[in-house]
Amino acid sequence: MAKKGRKRWSVAALQMTSTPDVARNLHDSRNAIRRAARRGADLIALPENFAYLRKEGLPVPIREGLDGPIVTELRELAAGLNCYLLLGSFPERRKGRRRISNTSILIDPAGAIAATYRKLHLFDIAIRGGVTLKESKTVEPGAEVVVADTPLGKLGMSICYDLRFPELYRRQMQLGAQVLFVPAAFTAYTGPAHWLPLLRARAIENQCWVVAPAQTGSHHADRRSHGETVVIDPWGAVVARRVSAPGAVTATIDLTAIDRVRRGLPCADHVRHDLFDL
Repeated sequence: MAKKGRKRWSVAALQMTSTPDVARNLHDSRNAIRRAARRGADLIALPENFAYLRKEGLPVPIREGLDGPIVTELRELAAGLNCYLLLGSFPERRKGRRRISNTSILIDPAGAIAATYRKLHLFDIAIRGGVTLKESKTVEPGAEVVVADTPLGKLGMSICYDLRFPELYRRQMQLGAQVLFVPAAFTAYTGPAHWLPLLRARAIENQCWVVAPAQTGSHHADRRSHGETVVIDPWGAVVARRVSAPGAVTATIDLTAIDRVRRGLPCADHVRHDLFDL
């Protein structure tokens, strides 16, 4: 585990091909987490929908609260491995609500839930000749921007489609975010053109690290994800990348790099607040 105030720490971003088979997905997740921990990762990040990626229109079989068996098991795993664990997203059941939340959970090395983020922007799209998905049929949008204040630094939390909304990340940067996490299941149709340029833009414009663990490949007959798990530094350089196959990328997060970039190019000090509500 990284010590409090440490400026350098190791991150592992996992790339997966989750399917409708929950038991298999969880088995693969546990094994990948253990491998990353053995290699010394201080924080291990899973992609969106790590436990289940269903066909559009089918019911969601996982409807647990944050105290359910899956989250409880992974909390125990984080504590046993003494590392931070980011559950990229999980279908959370909330009492009294008809729809689930697409929820990202940060677990600390003691096994406690350090932060919870519910996806703000839902993926309701219909691209002619491409892909049609309507996340809002089953998912309720979140209502809070989340930056987790941890001994590893301030971590901005988001999920997949959020990436297309730069105002979210600007707000996180204003709240002190140093590392922006973007767990995703970006579609194979949009990913080749948009995924990496958008991630690099979020790093460059906010002068933050970006960590993006991704789903990849064919999940079932009707759904493929782009993949390309990456870690990007505050200058916008890709420092670790895995293109297609399941696996992991690792990188050292150096928080002093943020200070160097911001001192030389102090963009945040030049924002025209008199013209823009930022």
